[in-house]
Amino acid sequence: MKKDLKLHLAAIKKNAIDLISEEELTLKLQSKKSLNLKIGFDPTARDIHLGHTVLLRKLRKLQDLGHTVCLVIGDFTAKIGDPSGKSTLRPILSDKEIKSNALTYTSQAFKILDKKKTKVIYNSAWFKKMDLSKFLSLLSSYTMARILERDDFSKRMKENKPLTMLEVVYPLVQGYDSVMLEADIEFGGTDQKFNLIVGRHLQENFKQLPQVVVTMPILVGLDGKEKMSKSLNNYVGVNDSSKDMFGKIMSISDEAMWEYFRLLTDHDLEKAKAMHPKEAKLLLAVTITSFYHCQKSAEKEREEFQRVFSQKELPKDILTVKASKEIDVISIIYQNKMASSKNEARRLLNQGAISIVAETPLTIKSQYLEVPKSGLILKIGKRKFLKIKPL
Repeated sequence: MKKDLKLHLAAIKKNAIDLISEEELTLKLQSKKSLNLKIGFDPTARDIHLGHTVLLRKLRKLQDLGHTVCLVIGDFTAKIGDPSGKSTLRPILSDKEIKSNALTYTSQAFKILDKKKTKVIYNSAWFKKMDLSKFLSLLSSYTMARILERDDFSKRMKENKPLTMLEVVYPLVQGYDSVMLEADIEFGGTDQKFNLIVGRHLQENFKQLPQVVVTMPILVGLDGKEKMSKSLNNYVGVNDSSKDMFGKIMSISDEAMWEYFRLLTDHDLEKAKAMHPKEAKLLLAVTITSFYHCQKSAEKEREEFQRVFSQKELPKDILTVKASKEIDVISIIYQNKMASSKNEARRLLNQGAISIVAETPLTIKSQYLEVPKSGLILKIGKRKFLKIKPL
């Protein structure tokens, strides 16, 4: 039993930032064979990215040790919008948007989690049945002063930025999920610490043993500055194509690469650091891409990447389109999904990140371009190419 206890403790503590508290965790592990591990996602977007998988990977390891994951899809709380780390008011999503986003979450999460050891719960199941008197009772269990201890709330008030009552009650609503699930441990990013502690307090108010709180590091995005986020367009989605996934990972900085190794792989970090940075990054890209696709796809992308970027050759499968003699560069790049929006295409153009492939590459400075009879190849950013032939 001592050996098992050490194994479980080590798995939970690995890479964790906060553990509240180890003594409570030890007692839970000693008294129960299987713990209820809670993790929640508000379906405010359609995709799960590698930032989310930091938590999901840890939970999968604990499932393999016999524990059960309660995956809470916050279809109710998504209407409020988690204010954690936000300096501005979040837009309220429609029921249709929430439902559409939620449908994609479980299929993506099960690329990592063991479906047989996962309970998927929608928190609207109890909130839609809660009457006003019970909801008011829940609100009375916490003081406004305690809620406003949150750094992001106090900062917004000092800056006279809007802070709605919906946002103020969000931690209580999320915390009540823990009561309904009788969660033993709740996992979240470091920005979720306040909400997770509220869950502990509410469980005590409802005469339950308080959940243990485990927070994990927040993965930095491809820009190496902000946290990974779809809204910042600095993310790697678990549903990305093997080509996009491999290319995006190869674009991260050498400094950020080690955090990706530590949080997203099982490789020995010291051994990885002993490698040449370029080879280490290729190993990282192959490891992650092969997990979400297959080894064959990852190796193919490695060969293609080295051929194009190391040997300065063109990709084998360049997308080819036909266009009129004069093209709108911004429109054609956006229409062929070489940029996520026209604004992004315009930004790339202004930054000199679009060029014509030639013996001496020619940077495009104008939005409108004449296509020669022989056609041309555009290079967009570092990894994308588009061949254009005249009609």
